[in-house]
Amino acid sequence: MAQIFHPSFNMISKLTIFGGLFLLAGGLWVWGVFLFSPYSSKAGTVQDQPVPFSHRRHVTQLGLDCRYCHTSVEESSFAGLPPTETCMTCHSQIWTSSPVLAPVRESFRTGRSLAWTRVYDLPDFVYFDHSIHVKKGIGCNTCHGQIDEMPLTWEAYALDMEWCINCHRHPEQYIRPRSEVFNPRWQPEGDGIELGNRLVEEYHVEDAHALTNCDMCHR
Repeated sequence: MAQIFHPSFNMISKLTIFGGLFLLAGGLWVWGVFLFSPYSSKAGTVQDQPVPFSHRRHVTQLGLDCRYCHTSVEESSFAGLPPTETCMTCHSQIWTSSPVLAPVRESFRTGRSLAWTRVYDLPDFVYFDHSIHVKKGIGCNTCHGQIDEMPLTWEAYALDMEWCINCHRHPEQYIRPRSEVFNPRWQPEGDGIELGNRLVEEYHVEDAHALTNCDMCHR
């Protein structure tokens, strides 16, 4: 029986198979780069907000404590956003005619909440509780970056799974005294790891095996 395909088809078939594999691998690599890029995570990108709120102005320059606006952060899984009444505590007296604050005054007059855009929005399959992190001595800027210097708020870190697990594997590197949780300028004196290890024991932080268990974050 005569040969149907020319011998060169063997080489073409091999090139097609291996080329397909390389193309698939390249596609997966590009997809992975996209998933962890700022374009996908929005890390470092300022989100449009109804009012251009400046943490630098309110925290660094005016000295407001995080809990003045985020009142539930110590007791709730959510940090919470301040009601308009909190804003108007000051802005009924200062900047009363500022066009920038017109949405705040309108919200206060009508009783309709401001439609803030969430900066940190974890997937629904991830469980995160602010209160337990505060109780265990994790500072605000550990996750939110140097937010006290942000003129507008952006996501400092992508908060992907690898980033979170790294902290759960080595909590002694990130823990601080509870009294300094809301101090964005706190730095350990001397050996920070020695302090961290002591606080891990004092605050009854679970070991890395428990902290990296799947059901710790996926419930």
